[in-house]
Amino acid sequence: MRIATIIGMLAGLAILVGAIAVTTREPAMFLNGPGAIIVLGGTLAATLMSYSVGEIWRALRAFFVVLRTEDRYKRSDIQEIIDVAKIWHQGSLHDAENAVEKARSPFVRTGLQMVIDGTPTGRIVEVLDWRISRLKAREFAEADVFNVMATYAPAFGMVGTLLGLVNMLRDIGTMDIDRIAVNLAVALVTTLYGLVLANAVFRPMAVKLRRRTQDRVTLLNLIKEAVVLFSERQGPYHMAYTLQSFLGTTPADFDAGAHTVSAAEAHHGR
Repeated sequence: MRIATIIGMLAGLAILVGAIAVTTREPAMFLNGPGAIIVLGGTLAATLMSYSVGEIWRALRAFFVVLRTEDRYKRSDIQEIIDVAKIWHQGSLHDAENAVEKARSPFVRTGLQMVIDGTPTGRIVEVLDWRISRLKAREFAEADVFNVMATYAPAFGMVGTLLGLVNMLRDIGTMDIDRIAVNLAVALVTTLYGLVLANAVFRPMAVKLRRRTQDRVTLLNLIKEAVVLFSERQGPYHMAYTLQSFLGTTPADFDAGAHTVSAAEAHHGR
């Protein structure tokens, strides 16, 4: 699990619960079933009108993926390219093709196979750029689902507030204090629910997904640069020296046996 994400979620929950406990003698009054149904149900209904079930499911799945530790195995992806370059510079095309087939990252496999097939460098860059842009568009769309939910939640909180106030005004003439109190609770608590969901749940989820996508795009661009160096017939050690500035490592850190699953392609693998 990502430590910062978990700490943030727990800290936000602790602050909310602590504030309620300190400011009221009856914390249970902040638990309001009708208010929760209005906000959650209304937000879900509006989201279903805006997106398909599949899009919403992909967004939720992407967020739970983000919660897991997702290291960026930059060195292993670059190492795979350098290993193929070493084999190819030794004159063994067959062995190089076998090494490409064993690459764990689909993005790396695509780039290296195009180089071995003799595809012009410009065309390789176009294909890899297209795949990166497709990844970025798809994952930004997943983040936008949560941004939309963050917009809807406060709106439905206000809907619950208006319903509660209308019912409260209706009951003022009867002087039924219990009913007035219930309606006032719904009016105020639904606004609280909407604001908390929007700013402590949905919007942070959207930001988290967008930051993750930016990191993944940065990594894929680095891999693309390594593929371009390979296409230009640069030697493996020259490639290592050129790429070390991006990784904050030295060429000695590239171990020929270090093959690890690519986090950049583990999720989208297309």
